[in-house]
Amino acid sequence: QVQLVESGGGLVQPGESLRLSCAASGDIFSIQAMGWYRQAPGKQRELVAVITADGGTNYADSLKGRFTISRDNTGNTVYLQMGNLKPEDTAVYYCNHRILSYSDYAPRDYWGKGTLVTVSS
Repeated sequence: QVQLVESGGGLVQPGESLRLSCAASGDIFSIQAMGWYRQAPGKQRELVAVITADGGTNYADSLKGRFTISRDNTGNTVYLQMGNLKPEDTAVYYCNHRILSYSDYAPRDYWGKGTLVTVSS
């Protein structure tokens, strides 16, 4: 069993910053990649940012420069630093980890339950 626990969502005003975190625990042999996705009301889930095991990062083009993905030294926790937030950033943010478990033969994608970020004045 693998658990992902997200934290850091909330209500902020336009222009403010917020940091999300997502910690993985449980049956983990290795984590190949960690990422953040978001789903705004009435829209499909979209990629925000991804960080791989070797530290490579990839961002949605529209978010480059405002959002930064990082991880802790253990490699099990991923962060998303969001700056200059705009109302259109309002969404449920989901973390995703691609994990190979000790009890599995192939890596799987695991998802957090989501954390709501609301940007409003």
